[in-house]
Amino acid sequence: MNKKIIFLAIVTFLILGAIAHGFAVRRAEGGGMNLTSPEFKHNGFIPSKFTCEGLDISPTLVIEGIPEGTKSLALIMDDPDAPMGTWVHWVVYDIPPAINRLTLEKNSIPGKQGKNNFGRINYGGPCPPSGTHRYFFKIYALDIALNLKEGISKGALEKAMEGHILGRAELIGLYKKQNTSSLQ
Repeated sequence: MNKKIIFLAIVTFLILGAIAHGFAVRRAEGGGMNLTSPEFKHNGFIPSKFTCEGLDISPTLVIEGIPEGTKSLALIMDDPDAPMGTWVHWVVYDIPPAINRLTLEKNSIPGKQGKNNFGRINYGGPCPPSGTHRYFFKIYALDIALNLKEGISKGALEKAMEGHILGRAELIGLYKKQNTSSLQ
């Protein structure tokens, strides 16, 4: 009977420790970072000028709460609602960090760019074939500069970032084709 109680106590201790560790990791990864845009609100619609129906330029992004010790930032924009699986629109890395706050200006190239699923090394704006899609802008604070060649894939970037993420944040924008010539 004592062995069962000791065993249950150890298992409970290990489970609670693992749960507590998971919460601590999530908090540390969040690091208080925040990603916003003056162009659209979180879970709001992206103006058409930032899409294939408009100027196809990147929106302004504001990163706040960049963790101390950040050596570089990386940005991935993708669409998990694409019919063929997640579609990569933009991959940027080795973005120089700023102290606490950084604004990536509209239509800027803030660092080295990777290859998107359009087969290009640049920003490819939202262009859903049908319906409303979600576009995830994900920013990562890294404890190293990656110093990778331009043109890498999202997968290669994610692999290179493993074990080096100090913080992250995301902004979700929505888009549905308007099929009009006017820009919002």
